[in-house]
Amino acid sequence: AAAYLASDRATVEAAGGTAVLVADTLVALQGAGNLARTYLRHPVVGITGSVGKTSVKDLLAAVLGQRFATAASERSFNNEMGVPLTLLGAPDGTEAVVVEMGARGIGHIAELCRIAEPTVGVVTRVAAAHTEAFGTVDDVARAKGELVEALPAAGTAVLNAADPRVAAMAERTRAEVVTFGDGGAVHATDVALGEDLCARFRMRTPWGEADVALGSRGRHQVDNALAAASAALASGCSLDDVVAGLAVAQLSPWRMDLRTAPSGALVLNDAYNANPASVTAALESLAALPAERRVAVLGVMAELGASSDDEHAAIGKRAAALGIRVLAVGTTAYGAPVVAGIDGAIEALGRLGPGDAVLVKGSRVAGLERLAARLLEG
Repeated sequence: AAAYLASDRATVEAAGGTAVLVADTLVALQGAGNLARTYLRHPVVGITGSVGKTSVKDLLAAVLGQRFATAASERSFNNEMGVPLTLLGAPDGTEAVVVEMGARGIGHIAELCRIAEPTVGVVTRVAAAHTEAFGTVDDVARAKGELVEALPAAGTAVLNAADPRVAAMAERTRAEVVTFGDGGAVHATDVALGEDLCARFRMRTPWGEADVALGSRGRHQVDNALAAASAALASGCSLDDVVAGLAVAQLSPWRMDLRTAPSGALVLNDAYNANPASVTAALESLAALPAERRVAVLGVMAELGASSDDEHAAIGKRAAALGIRVLAVGTTAYGAPVVAGIDGAIEALGRLGPGDAVLVKGSRVAGLERLAARLLEG
């Protein structure tokens, strides 16, 4: 590095090199990110929500990239450090920026908006995620809505019409509102899911209609695609841009990654994170796979607070209703057989082969992507 930020002179003297001495390195990083924002053109799109925000970010970046030189958050760099790093990392000549925004409490999104100054805001869905930190789902909605409150009057708020808490955020913004999903201005009809879990549908919008073939997997990706399409169309992209971008978009690692193991078994790696909404969507995707035996290896859904036991139990019942066997890694809350770590899961799965399909899903603390990697080794 040409230089680094530091807040302690003694450390600088010991480390050497060229340092920029500041009172607080995080505050300085955020200030630098906001300064970088002043050099960026519009649109700058902020994306938040309890589920789907990283996938929407990936889809939207692919669509905007059909028309604009586009930069986007890496992976899930969505916090008080990730947002300024995204802005600082945008190359010279960038014409559009997609910024994922996460939160662990009230006021966090508002702070990220002060740094990124978004002109378009997307709210995917409000669900029971991180409720241990937030309190209630209504508190989650209050926090996520800070994004649309920060938009300028000339901006656009993209809201999920099928989620009452998100749809109600239209009252919290002065920006133009575009809705997506069931009952929204941008919606899908004639949805069909292929054996590869990729969806095809007819997209109907105020800008016209088009047939869409997604390159990403899962029925739930249809709503994510509609969110991305809405933001892109509001930002000046054409329907052709949307169709082309959605077809080639690549999701971040460990999200609905479907592969065939050397054994012939299908492995659906959705191990990046987990909450009740995302686990339900993943189970439904597993149920849609062409297989004779379906097994979900599930890690804990962390940070659910007082509702944790009930939420885990509900997932266990949903899996049973879908005819899916559950192996639980390190938790009894699903009401399913418990296995000890990765080795225990592999032993319990037994010999896999053609006709078997395995879902790997858990919160980040479970680290179950290691299991998916082992299964794909053979």
